[in-house]
Amino acid sequence: MRALLGLVALTVLAVGFAHGARAHSLDEVDAMLQRDEKYFQQTDKPTPDFTLRTANGRIVRPADLIGKVVVFHFIYTSCPDVCPLHAEKIAEIQKMVNGTPMKDQVTFVTITTDPTKDTPDVLRDYGPAHGLDPVNWLFLTTTPDEPEDTTRKLAEAFGHKFSLTDDGYQMHGIVTHVIDKEGRWRANFHGMNFAPVNLVTFVNALTNNVERPHHEQDEGWLAKLKSLF
Repeated sequence: MRALLGLVALTVLAVGFAHGARAHSLDEVDAMLQRDEKYFQQTDKPTPDFTLRTANGRIVRPADLIGKVVVFHFIYTSCPDVCPLHAEKIAEIQKMVNGTPMKDQVTFVTITTDPTKDTPDVLRDYGPAHGLDPVNWLFLTTTPDEPEDTTRKLAEAFGHKFSLTDDGYQMHGIVTHVIDKEGRWRANFHGMNFAPVNLVTFVNALTNNVERPHHEQDEGWLAKLKSLF
């Protein structure tokens, strides 16, 4: 039954995307999520700057991601518990997005907070092992000339708090961040218990650039999507 609901939700999202003029405005989606998704946090800030690289050595900066909606999170690959679960939740969201016309407008980004251990080979293997599709996914680490704690400081700029345990583990919060096409940091989804369809609905509003509210009644695609869950 859950799989069937997911399939129907994807169909409704695709229809909503294809008819962007009828889609609800971002303000309406924000209001719906603040009412119905307790793990959603709205924000509107510049994205903290960074210069990082992929496993293949490609340099990536926020400016390189302009024009895409970016869904990203911080992990480290030797994390034994929440990090792999978080990666798999991102993979679930990616699968939902990539089943719609949004696929070419959304990039998924994972940033390691342990660049010393997360070598290029480790980075290459991690995503496929957890269901992430490299077609629109990047795994980023520090450049060779950056300090080892660069990505942890970047995570702190996004509101994370870190503490290192004696056995080398990192204690930190779990947050999925969303950046819009203009490079503005627009939302956080906290923890692991948010509904993936809510994040996908928010991403859909950003891909459609629907900033102005309108007066479509509850028979619209967003209302139909909400009624499934």
